Amino acid sequence: MYAIFESGGFQFSAREGDRVRVPKFQAEAEERVTFDKVLFIGGENPLVGSPYLENAKVEGEVIASGKSDKVTVFKFKRRVKYRRKKGHRQEFVEVQIDKIVAPN
Repeated sequence: MYAIFESGGFQFSAREGDRVRVPKFQAEAEERVTFDKVLFIGGENPLVGSPYLENAKVEGEVIASGKSDKVTVFKFKRRVKYRRKKGHRQEFVEVQIDKIVAPN
């Protein structure tokens, strides 16, 4: 069984036992988290929400948090000496998915 859930405005697909990197939210290491916004649960009897499934959730444990690799943004306009270089590192929380709860 797998689920598609929403966190931080992005959608993630996960199975039990997977590690998923989601956008940063307030959580400490080894803390239990629950994602309520489940869009789809796949398996023998797939369930599709409109937009979310009621009483469905994805439970997991926070493994770590940190920053991803740097992305360089470079803007350039020719012949006008316009150059801008900027770097960005997105913060994330890594979650170990323990359980997918389907509605009854």
